[in-house]
Amino acid sequence: MDDLHQPALDLQAFVEAAAEKIDIDSLLAQKLKLDEQMAKPDFWDEPAKAQEIVKQHAKLEKRIQPWLNLQKDVEDLLELFDLQDDTMRPELASDLNELTERFAKMKAELKFAGPYDDHDVILNIFSGAGGTDAQDWAQMLMRMYVRWAEQNDYEVKTIEETAGDEAGIKNATLQISGGFAYGKLKGEHGVHRLVRLSPFNADNLRQTSFAKVDVLPKIDRPEELEIDEKDLRVDVYRSGGHGGQSVNTTDSAVRITHIPTGIVVAIQNERSQLQNKETALTILRSRLIQLQIEQHKEKTQELKGPNQSAEWGNQIRSYVLHPYKQVKDLRTKHETSDAEGVLDGNLTPFIEAYQESTLG
Repeated sequence: MDDLHQPALDLQAFVEAAAEKIDIDSLLAQKLKLDEQMAKPDFWDEPAKAQEIVKQHAKLEKRIQPWLNLQKDVEDLLELFDLQDDTMRPELASDLNELTERFAKMKAELKFAGPYDDHDVILNIFSGAGGTDAQDWAQMLMRMYVRWAEQNDYEVKTIEETAGDEAGIKNATLQISGGFAYGKLKGEHGVHRLVRLSPFNADNLRQTSFAKVDVLPKIDRPEELEIDEKDLRVDVYRSGGHGGQSVNTTDSAVRITHIPTGIVVAIQNERSQLQNKETALTILRSRLIQLQIEQHKEKTQELKGPNQSAEWGNQIRSYVLHPYKQVKDLRTKHETSDAEGVLDGNLTPFIEAYQESTLG
């Protein structure tokens, strides 16, 4: 059975290397801390905090357990090989094949070994140069991401949305929640360019429009990024726009400025000032983490404010609807003539092409 034993040993080595790459020991240590918190008698005294811990625990469990099960099953298979029982050969061959297929499916997770790849996403869309066409383009992008999320069983929540002057949106902030949401969507960060016949001009001329997409890992746990209170300026003001009668009668909107970097986050969609402040802090932490990723700084004090003008030059993808139809990623060179399909949410081939390009 030597022809089967060596492949089984190889499989064990591959599984151990994969477990090391996702740092399973660190994940287990995180889970143990949560186990200890959940075992405390006063755990449910703060229901909102307790529910968040339970959610984190379930997320870790879902990520860890399949790897632990695979490690155990491979070890059990190798123990059976040690019995040197030739009558078991068909069964061992079948088990080895099943475990190899399981590993092949789970190996896709190795693409998401980044420190925040398993986080949910805060996705911001901003209309750029191009007037009403650009604001309409921003709304088309928002619809594209919502459709992609729905097709892949992710949850989408609109945090903020500012309508355009005539059509579309000036900007919008979405929260997209699901397995490895940031790992899958981080490649969408950058400027998106649209070329089409303008529906907003009497001569129906060809128009080029731009919109910027910021993809941030959702950092909702304060311990993931410490922010010094003295670095924050918090302003409250009266909410404007839609939201029901009570929204406009109290100073529930919150604007938080991170003084060292100049980053400003304003939230007014929730009814209470506390909810708006918590949401604003989550988005601020997410923006600071994104800055750390971009600027390779470990300490918040070392971060510089984001360079908006430089980001506008960071064009990543073109969507052409006239005079021909094509969507082309300028980094991976992946392209398709099915522009309508992409705008209807079929982003997965572009996401996978970006993931492959980053594996080296």
